[in-house]
Amino acid sequence: MVRVVCFIRPHRLEPVKSAIAALGITGLTVSDVRGTGNSRQEASRQSRWDPVISMPIKARIETVVSEELKEPVIQAILENAQTGESDDGFIFTEPIFDAVRIRTGERGELAA
Repeated sequence: MVRVVCFIRPHRLEPVKSAIAALGITGLTVSDVRGTGNSRQEASRQSRWDPVISMPIKARIETVVSEELKEPVIQAILENAQTGESDDGFIFTEPIFDAVRIRTGERGELAA
């Protein structure tokens, strides 16, 4: 299993959610977050004397999928979140070693 976490522009949330749902994935966590990346382009725009760091609002989407669905999910996010402009966001993946559904005690992919 793999956790896919992405940070995208809020106005791209609905198309991304729809694309992920079209893959048959129904388990999503979505939250509004603030943050900034560490890209060189952003750093060069700021004066070295300017202590203010912009913290734009982003949508965070998180889901746990099988290894086979990892790349289709990434592609769905890219195709629906990408505008080609700075601050489009990030996608992170990480392995999930186990999952346990509290109500039933199911483990592994059955629980996720």
